[in-house]
Amino acid sequence: MTLSLERTFDQLCYDRFVSFAVQASLWSSGNGDNHPTTASALFSDLRRSERTHLGAGAWIDVQRGWMRDGFDLLRDLLTDADWRAERRQMYDNVVDVPRLLRIYRSDETVPWPALVEARTLLSQRYRDYLGEDLTSIGMCLYRDGQDSVAWHGDTIGRGATHDTVVAILSLGATRSFALRPRGGGRSVRFAVDHGDLIVMGGSCQRTWEHSIPKTVPDDRPSCVGTVPSRRRRMKRASDCAS
Repeated sequence: MTLSLERTFDQLCYDRFVSFAVQASLWSSGNGDNHPTTASALFSDLRRSERTHLGAGAWIDVQRGWMRDGFDLLRDLLTDADWRAERRQMYDNVVDVPRLLRIYRSDETVPWPALVEARTLLSQRYRDYLGEDLTSIGMCLYRDGQDSVAWHGDTIGRGATHDTVVAILSLGATRSFALRPRGGGRSVRFAVDHGDLIVMGGSCQRTWEHSIPKTVPDDRPSCVGTVPSRRRRMKRASDCAS
């Protein structure tokens, strides 16, 4: 991937997409609605999100424009993150994973304060529901419209049997975020724009799947990032799939 920073700043920002997903298992039965306001100069009040119940105990919260501005962060991630390529087995072949990744474990220092702040605010908002804080941050870079992630649920560790929360913050270019019932059924799609937040909760990871599908042919880079949580004592560590 080659980035031309000499081009206009607007082009650099809108040609890329970053989302940060926060994941944790259910610990308590609260829904976080009574938690104090979680907002800052960079992020608007999380209580403004709109919840949609998908059925079977699954729900999503959507908040448009949760992060204000965010273009400096996007530029820094694109130019400074040490993105890593991965390969996977597909039938008889080993193929490139169609995106680049970087995961910061809970014992690693995250170089971008804005990401740490986002994780803190999301922890404050959903702590009553989760019973724990979110600790690690990961990212994925979608280099163009042909990079994608297939249908999956984030069911590593306790997520396979317990309710979880996965929060996705998007930066940069608009991408489609899709959900469908596990086992088949009608899908739901969201056009995720710069600064938008989507939070999947309840049984969503077990009863629904999500994906970021390919777009029409497009040679513009785009990004995605993930923020999995590490379970506290008596809970197993889990990374969110990307």
